[in-house]
Amino acid sequence: MATALVPGSFNPVHLGHVRIVETVAATVERVVVAAVGNPNKPSELFDLDRRAQLLGESLAHLGNVEVVIGGPGLVVDLARRVGATVLVKGIRGVADLESESQMAHMNLAMAGIPTVFVPTSQEFAHLSSTLIREIWRLGGNVSAMVPAPVLRALAEMQEPPRS
Repeated sequence: MATALVPGSFNPVHLGHVRIVETVAATVERVVVAAVGNPNKPSELFDLDRRAQLLGESLAHLGNVEVVIGGPGLVVDLARRVGATVLVKGIRGVADLESESQMAHMNLAMAGIPTVFVPTSQEFAHLSSTLIREIWRLGGNVSAMVPAPVLRALAEMQEPPRS
């Protein structure tokens, strides 16, 4: 059985992420989506437990998808633990491809696990969790960018923290 691991910080999960997972879920038998910490992205909105919960709620319509919390450690170690045969990374454009390609080559060299790049749909190519956090913190409307569970979670927060 083919198992794809889709790792990411998902802080927060947005509609581009959901579309990528939907695409992957339509092509392999089992998809594991992992919320992982990223020391290069220190700006936290939700902790890992909450991100995993929101991912689960946002992807509940997909019967072959499960959500886990990754780490600490390497993504390839997580891939081995969940029995992944391939890693999947969403790509918005050339900059993503450049940075993700280096990681893909390293993961293949370290663990023999290939990475497949899935381009995001054009309708969501402008989305990034970083920009969504910034828009929300500045009081902007992100309702067309995030799934309903994330929108509810943001609404439950007292008010956007000002950066």
